[in-house]
Amino acid sequence: MEELIKKLHDEGCSCVIANKEIRIFRQRGVADLYYLLKHDAEFIKGASIADKVIGKAAAALMILGGIKQVYADVISQPALTLLQKYQTEVSYAQKVPHIINREKTGWCPLETLTLQTETAEEILPIIERFIKNNEKK
Repeated sequence: MEELIKKLHDEGCSCVIANKEIRIFRQRGVADLYYLLKHDAEFIKGASIADKVIGKAAAALMILGGIKQVYADVISQPALTLLQKYQTEVSYAQKVPHIINREKTGWCPLETLTLQTETAEEILPIIERFIKNNEKK
């Protein structure tokens, strides 16, 4: 995990995932995790990940993908609670009550949309709708 965390900071990327090989990702939000879950699920099953920011939606995608070990520079309490519920190994530098949006004017939209959910499975359709709606913009 230390190597992944070092790469995360040295490369200035959004996340680093290791599972037989190390891959670096640079998209914002949950885009990379969602793509991997839908198109390269074998790579993330049993993987370790170091991520800059993990909110509840990202945590759900990690759980659904079968990621076994997670590190976050910043993790929201709802994300931490969800990962612990699914017995995912988690470490982090900073825990916050919630993730803020990119404009720093309020909550991250996905953090708000998933607030009342209890399982990773019920979060996936919320993420899919969110991504579909934002592709139209």
